[in-house]
Amino acid sequence: MVVKCNSMGLFGLSTYAIEIEADLSRGVAAFDIVGLPDAAVKESRDRVRSAMKNCGFEFPNSRLILNLAPADIKKEGPLYDLPILIAVLKSTRQINANTDDSAFIGELSLSGELRGVNGVLPMAIAARELGFKKLYVPAVNANEGAVVSGIEVYPVGSIFELIDHLAGRVLIEPAVYSPEETMPESGLDFSQVKGQAEAKRALEIAAAGGHNVLLIGSPGAGKSMLAKRMVTILPEMTFDETIETTKIHSIAGTLKRGSGLITTRPFRAPHHTITRVGLTGGGTNPKPGEISLAHNGVLFLDELPEFPRSVLEVLRQPLEDGTVSISRAHGTYTYPSRFTLIAAMNPCPCGYFGHPKKQCSCSDTAVHKYLNRVSGPLLDRIDIHIEVPPVEYDDLTSKSGEEKSEDIRRRVDAARDLQLSRFDGTATRCNAHIQPADFERVCVMDDKADRMLKTAFDKLGMTARAYDRIMKVARTIADLDQSEIIRAAHISEAIQYRSLDRKYWHD
Repeated sequence: MVVKCNSMGLFGLSTYAIEIEADLSRGVAAFDIVGLPDAAVKESRDRVRSAMKNCGFEFPNSRLILNLAPADIKKEGPLYDLPILIAVLKSTRQINANTDDSAFIGELSLSGELRGVNGVLPMAIAARELGFKKLYVPAVNANEGAVVSGIEVYPVGSIFELIDHLAGRVLIEPAVYSPEETMPESGLDFSQVKGQAEAKRALEIAAAGGHNVLLIGSPGAGKSMLAKRMVTILPEMTFDETIETTKIHSIAGTLKRGSGLITTRPFRAPHHTITRVGLTGGGTNPKPGEISLAHNGVLFLDELPEFPRSVLEVLRQPLEDGTVSISRAHGTYTYPSRFTLIAAMNPCPCGYFGHPKKQCSCSDTAVHKYLNRVSGPLLDRIDIHIEVPPVEYDDLTSKSGEEKSEDIRRRVDAARDLQLSRFDGTATRCNAHIQPADFERVCVMDDKADRMLKTAFDKLGMTARAYDRIMKVARTIADLDQSEIIRAAHISEAIQYRSLDRKYWHD
């Protein structure tokens, strides 16, 4: 007789139902798992056998075949231990429970306890959409799954708890989402940064319009300090953004066990020794990379020229499209990667080119070579370039209070509200992602602004992409001024944020 048990599987961010069929028949004792299992799934045989023995259950001394359907999709990871166990117990009639409306997820220890697994949130969402009423998960993943309404998520600590529940002896209470277990505030604030009014203004514009920023300046000027506080002035995440961000971190295994939704925007700062796979994602069993883990948040690349050029160039497509695709023989994985890029770098190898007080020791050739480690096409995709000068002593010792992140965020929120209203009914959410077809409708300039932009375009030899960036930044500056028309002052300020193109990157 064939018995069945339901589970869930992952393919990138997509989730699908897995039906586990168990067939027990006479013959030489064997335990085979079919349906394209990977090594971790095949090892479930030993974990299930030991867990059953150590929990007092009898493992069948017959031929047992388990099929994981659909059989044409590769099954990965240890999350099938629990449903395989349930299928074995049902096939041997050691339990008799109707589990047709239930799905099971979890890794077994040899003692019968359940260990946490990755991807519970997306699997819970898919289980609800597929019509399942109950989802059994490891206790450490219960808060994550309980985020999803419309399905009962049961926290299971061990086999004994689950069997007692299925038998009706000791019932497990469904998990209730506890938002108190989410990530705490970082304590960072813009008021902690002394001086740097121009850089703060640039980051405010970037936050208001979702623009990418390049900070260039000498060591110790405060580039990293500024970048780390960027998330404190970004708008609060919407519920959809929260769900999408948490799904990515859940699949990647970076979500803290026992936590629920990620409610603060991610800040990722990979070291410059990172590989292309580490940045974009991939691997034998593809996982999201840093650019996807930064989705809806900030990706900070410090010491930008120190990153291998081959690594930096893979950013070009995600910066444009907001997604990254990883192709493998068995399929293509697509992960979202809509982040705000904050890059920081020195102006030369020694760091003091253009410093008002310290002498640069680099030759012109060395400076030129260093700066050109960052390609022109990548630079074109960074909307705002801003110099971060050394902080003056008077600024450091000033007793006057610096503006708090809370105050800056209020202006950012007001500008974002205008954009949400403007782009209502479209896929665009902020000015950085304005589509070319919308330029004429969205970026309306007065005559003086139009003449100024034409003069700048001709004199500076701008590319079409640089023109687009200036228009988008000017649109954001106008939104911060609560102006529907882009005026000359807005264009002028936006042009200043492209000044590094001609000051440093020259032939």
